Amino acid sequence: MFGLKGIHHLAMATRDIETTIRFWRDLLGMRLVGGLGKKGYKLYFFEISHQNYIVFFEWPEVEPVAEKDHGMPASGPMVFDHVSFAVENAQSLCALREALDAAGFWVSDVIDHGIIHSIYSFDPNGIPIEFSASVPGVDLGAFPALVDTSPGPAALEGPEPVAGIWPKARSPVECSVFPGEGREMVDGSKKNWFK
Repeated sequence: MFGLKGIHHLAMATRDIETTIRFWRDLLGMRLVGGLGKKGYKLYFFEISHQNYIVFFEWPEVEPVAEKDHGMPASGPMVFDHVSFAVENAQSLCALREALDAAGFWVSDVIDHGIIHSIYSFDPNGIPIEFSASVPGVDLGAFPALVDTSPGPAALEGPEPVAGIWPKARSPVECSVFPGEGREMVDGSKKNWFK
């Protein structure tokens, strides 16, 4: 339909980029592949896998969020519960659990969800994180399942996109590209400190 192929990046916020680098790069092993900044503002890119990133804005006035149990109902304003990162296998999951525990971070036992095995933790900013290993032979995308006891009408229509729900886009659509922040990481206008 639109050629969606995954999440390019998740954008989070921190007031302490140094501690954030130590956690995401040095403990979890995600390469720090990009960074830009100016007074009162930084943006750093950590590579999850090829062209998939978690990025952090460093804003001096931001406060860590209060820890909330992953997946537990909440009330009031909220847009995010947790993020889950895929790991290669069960051995990777257990090694990661041991590393988080050794570093002094709370980490759950391995939980069997049927479709994945997961551990849960929090980063130094209070961001709820999950790490998940696929269960061999289980492929939810190949075999969709709806076991909700009271699904709504849209869910009952099935897994495939339904045409005609939204108005069609004007044709042809003008799509201009304007320069934005971050160009300096690739255009050579600023010194690259990694080289």
